[in-house]
Amino acid sequence: MNFTLSAWGLVFAAGINTCIGNLLLKRSRLEAPDPGLLSLLFSPWLIAGLVFYAINVVLFAKALDKLPVSAAYPVLAGMGFALIAITGNYFFGERLGLNQYVGLGVILAGIIIMSRF
Repeated sequence: MNFTLSAWGLVFAAGINTCIGNLLLKRSRLEAPDPGLLSLLFSPWLIAGLVFYAINVVLFAKALDKLPVSAAYPVLAGMGFALIAITGNYFFGERLGLNQYVGLGVILAGIIIMSRF
């Protein structure tokens, strides 16, 4: 098995976990009985989001065994931006208009340029 290919798979899995973690954080605020800090800290949605963030960190750290951080992180971040924009629109009805699509295209182009090594 190509170790670099499996490392990129870990980066993509980490990107998906980042997206899920962010969606859970958003849900934690939508489901909060009040806007207070204690309500946030004891929210099962927040705790679940933090678990996904922890998994993200482990997957990304493992990917860095084989990949340069200067290539892997832009892919992780860009994938996170794109997935969060799309899923935020789908799950929460957040705006995803022409400006967002153009911005995602520019980010994608930048990632392609940055990740060439």
